[in-house]
Amino acid sequence: MAKVKSAYFCQNCGYETPKWLGKCPSCNEWNTFVEEVIEKNIPSVVAFSSSTRNSKPHAIHTIENQETQRIDLRDNELNRVLGGGLVPGSLILFGGEPGIGKSTLLLQMAITDLHQKVLYVSGEESEQQIKMRGERIGLKNHNCFILTETNIQHIFTQAEEVQPEILIIDSIQTLYSSQIESSPGSISQVRECTAQLLRYAKQTGVPVFLIGHITKEGSLAGPKVLEHMVDAVLQFEGDRNHVYRLLRSIKNRFGSTNELGIYEMIGSGLRQVENPSEILIATTDQQLSGISIAATLEGMRPMLIEVQALVSTAAYGTPQRSSTGYDAKRLNMLLAVMEKRCGFKLAAKDVFLNIAGGIKVDDPAIDLAVVAAVLSSNADISISKSIALSAEVGLSGEVRPVNRVDQRIAEAEKLGFEKIIISKYNKGIQQKNYKIELVQCGRIDEVVRALFS
Repeated sequence: MAKVKSAYFCQNCGYETPKWLGKCPSCNEWNTFVEEVIEKNIPSVVAFSSSTRNSKPHAIHTIENQETQRIDLRDNELNRVLGGGLVPGSLILFGGEPGIGKSTLLLQMAITDLHQKVLYVSGEESEQQIKMRGERIGLKNHNCFILTETNIQHIFTQAEEVQPEILIIDSIQTLYSSQIESSPGSISQVRECTAQLLRYAKQTGVPVFLIGHITKEGSLAGPKVLEHMVDAVLQFEGDRNHVYRLLRSIKNRFGSTNELGIYEMIGSGLRQVENPSEILIATTDQQLSGISIAATLEGMRPMLIEVQALVSTAAYGTPQRSSTGYDAKRLNMLLAVMEKRCGFKLAAKDVFLNIAGGIKVDDPAIDLAVVAAVLSSNADISISKSIALSAEVGLSGEVRPVNRVDQRIAEAEKLGFEKIIISKYNKGIQQKNYKIELVQCGRIDEVVRALFS
């Protein structure tokens, strides 16, 4: 009988040591080591092997460029976040809270009218449960194969028989390798199974999706090295009490990390939201104070969002400053600018700010809309719904230009806005090129006169 040994692994970076340590020498974190049972005397057997030539170094100028054709997933939002489609041989980690819709989105992608053969491996649901969910979403791809298995060696055996063009693993925390004695979901199991799937993806050119659990702090469960091994990390966000879901790219070796995909959760699955401006702007007939419309960008996509502000007298001494979806420190900076440069007395008042739709925005172009919403609520005067704003506010009270303002203007014009307030320092912007009226201002007091006069 082989002698069973145990080792200690860092939960943060995966560092291995034969004895417990208080501080990890690799990542310098404290109290992160856990004990796991390992089997050292089993001969190392590679779960996936392929007859490939021995690697040799080549001069960089002698390497031939090969045109890589991306795979169209029939999902415009997912294609955009991935950088224009799925790169063959890539390994993608897909994270999100429980019940947010990770499995639904990837199953929906697998059973749509793809031209690729898909192998969907589930370690959490039975075949009948997946079939029931697939019928609710709508079965269209007859080349989708379902496998309920958690042993990584058996998965590779079935993959060699099926020869899929896309492999989906749900989830990486349920897989285990017989080479390691620790339980599924442990650090060593997650790291070893991911390494074998990475080897499989690179040698066969089959792209692999890994669904990963997240911790209560919101980070991906497992060692931090897991995020370094994969080619892309996608985060599925949203509130389960709301219908909208946001797909963000945290890491992407083959595209931008600034792109955003928006979905709506309905009874038949996840619906792509092609025009997010429609869902982020309330369609009310009443004129309400404290509301302004900002023209922002998420990656290459222009969006119009609604900024809501509430200013009231502080009833408990120290004024409160609260923001949802917007940087609280930047809100405090803008309030100080309005107090110092423009003479608005806000020091003794509570200020609450909210970005409608449940999204988070870090684009400085919404500064002017935040200022307008705060001043509107303070004076209890509504801003016309036909006016949009897009500019950054500086510490001296000046209205600063923002990048790609032409795309923001075009989006506001497309949605029927009559005016848009921008900085007068934007170069090359001429009124004759647009049907929407351009109001160009250089300071906040000019914006106040344009809005409330």
